[in-house]
Amino acid sequence: MNPPILLNGKAISEQIKSKISEELKLRVADTAPPTLATILVGEDPASATYVSMKIKACHAVGIQSRSVTLPKETTTEELLKQIHTLNNDPNVNGILLQHPVPHQIEERACFDAILPEKDVDGVTTTSFGKLAMGKEAYFPCTPYGMILLLQEYGIGIAGKHAVVVGRSPILGKPMASMLTNLDATVTLCHSKTKDLPDHVRQADIVVGAVGKPEFIKADWIKEGAVLLDAGYNVGNVGDIEISKAKEKSSYYTPVPGGVGPMTIAVLLLQTLYSYQSKFSPILRAK
Repeated sequence: MNPPILLNGKAISEQIKSKISEELKLRVADTAPPTLATILVGEDPASATYVSMKIKACHAVGIQSRSVTLPKETTTEELLKQIHTLNNDPNVNGILLQHPVPHQIEERACFDAILPEKDVDGVTTTSFGKLAMGKEAYFPCTPYGMILLLQEYGIGIAGKHAVVVGRSPILGKPMASMLTNLDATVTLCHSKTKDLPDHVRQADIVVGAVGKPEFIKADWIKEGAVLLDAGYNVGNVGDIEISKAKEKSSYYTPVPGGVGPMTIAVLLLQTLYSYQSKFSPILRAK
């Protein structure tokens, strides 16, 4: 077996951002650049850091940002009012509502209030439905980033058995749909799955999306599997026991530097697409 190959999300994300920057430099000088609006509710330090990173990434490629910060006492109605204002602003191309919001807010109602053509984070029910039906949409950024990584490295998906561990509506479920659209056979596992290690041992592609540090153990991984770790936990570790499992793999994402940078790159890419009045390309097997 050949040595495992690291899937360098940081390097690929830089390539994507470079292309976005070049594309925006070609725009007519008197045309306003795209604008991404970010909404942060409350004072969660991690959320504030993520929003700051996204704003910084926007500016680096020539995308303008509009930051909306609301107090932690904000109600669902107040947040919906802000979203509707951004929906109706022709100068705003994309809207990102940072997850999670405070407990008193109906998060799903607020996500679904974002217009599909401005849902560059791919979080609305409409966007997920279009993804599941194989239609054009903006896709959840982290799953789409993992798909772009696989494609960039020329890793075949069709006919492979993929096991996704985690069923969140913005990560595990859409990843399973994307892989299915690309002709993988997909097993979607979760906290109630019986004999989880046995399921993972059958996988050609393993996706860690459960949000628990090193939950997926190295001895669950079969030789030659592709490991995609979407987790980021305390101690700079993901959801897969990568330190040991990578030696059994054919390809693997590091943590950090694998999936995380791709997430932000896809957000910027889909903001560019919205600016160009188009959706992300349909995911289908060739």
